[in-house]
Amino acid sequence: MSTGNNNRQKKSYSLHQFTILIAEDFPFMADLLSSMLREFGVGRIIVAENGRDAISRLRSSNGDSGSREPIDLALIDWLMPKQNGMEVISWIRSHKRDSLRFLPTILISAYTSEAVVEAGRDNGFNEVLVKPVSAEKLAQRILYVIDNPRPFVKAPNFFGPDRRRKDLDYSGEERRVTQSEHIKVNHER
Repeated sequence: MSTGNNNRQKKSYSLHQFTILIAEDFPFMADLLSSMLREFGVGRIIVAENGRDAISRLRSSNGDSGSREPIDLALIDWLMPKQNGMEVISWIRSHKRDSLRFLPTILISAYTSEAVVEAGRDNGFNEVLVKPVSAEKLAQRILYVIDNPRPFVKAPNFFGPDRRRKDLDYSGEERRVTQSEHIKVNHER
């Protein structure tokens, strides 16, 4: 007889059409992430060795040039030379082109403090992944971004994925001075 866990169907994913950018200044970590992504079947992997290089590659893939192979997801290190992860995400979320503004992003950091996780969330990253990175954790974050796309919020001081993980009913008085705008994103290719 089957139990509930056995009845769950596993989703099958084909990532061969995906393009993922890795923005990582430490060559060993960039190679490790690339190897994991290749094992997952990711079709195209682009490595940027610093924040400025990441922005340049994003600009040429998703920006004004209108590339036929845009980047679908970016893995961005927290601390990098020539523009850090916060500067890169700020550039992404403030860009005029939707192909960049709505780009799913995962912050990768060796710093495990709650402050880093909150900073990532509050600056517009979709997810946060802590080093050392395992293949299982990387796959979980990528699949979470694919399976659970969050609406984007446009507020006076924020643009990015909704920071709330749950929709809870609120029965109290509305105290927000300005209302945020939820924007639905179509993540299908």
